[in-house]
Amino acid sequence: MNYPIPRSPEEIRAFQKQPIDEEMVAAAIAGVVEIYRAQGKSVDQIQSDILTDHQLLNPKQRQWLSEVLTQAWQTWPEQAETPRHDPRRA
Repeated sequence: MNYPIPRSPEEIRAFQKQPIDEEMVAAAIAGVVEIYRAQGKSVDQIQSDILTDHQLLNPKQRQWLSEVLTQAWQTWPEQAETPRHDPRRA
């Protein structure tokens, strides 16, 4: 993976300055799951936050993203040891 899994909302926002590709989306989704878990939040809270109308996504996109995040939550290990990207090894 060419992108590190973000550990904070700031790291996720930093993705906005880069071109979007599948690996970035996967890293962002993994980061959201890890951030919510680290904050002691539940999958229900992710769903509620995503489904809230924030004018960035239309209702269909929010529903799709909610389903993707729920699936990631269910398949991502509880306390995953996620490797950080080392650009020297790219």
